[in-house]
Amino acid sequence: MDEFDRKILAIVQRDCLRKAEAIAEEVGLSASAVQRRLRALRASGVIRAEVAVVDAKAVGQAMTFIAGLEVDRDNYDVLQKLQLWADATPQIQQLYYVTGAVDLVAVILARDVEAFDALSARLMRDNPLIRRITTNVVLKPLKVGLYVLPEDP
Repeated sequence: MDEFDRKILAIVQRDCLRKAEAIAEEVGLSASAVQRRLRALRASGVIRAEVAVVDAKAVGQAMTFIAGLEVDRDNYDVLQKLQLWADATPQIQQLYYVTGAVDLVAVILARDVEAFDALSARLMRDNPLIRRITTNVVLKPLKVGLYVLPEDP
């Protein structure tokens, strides 16, 4: 990855619909060179997806919850099962295996507290090796983003 790739990544992370011609003008390459580089970045997995970022409140998912999950210390096989469960549950936006007081941290969207409670109950029922869920309700998101700074090697 060179400086041109980093510049292209910085642009498409902010607007993945931007035309190759406009990107080319900004980074100093031809449109065909930008298209080749974008294809290579996609093929190599550097660009994993190009998606629409939806306002959760606008579609009825008004609340965000940060949940800390504790699992049975003697059985970390639950991690793979839980990852598959989370993949099939769109309300779970992010799931991290972490160090500290909890084993996993999940970012969860829900319509309201009742919907979150129902999801939590299903999570505990379907994954009995989860010992406890500690929840924080997000009062106001101060920064939400997915931008990754393409650094020099």
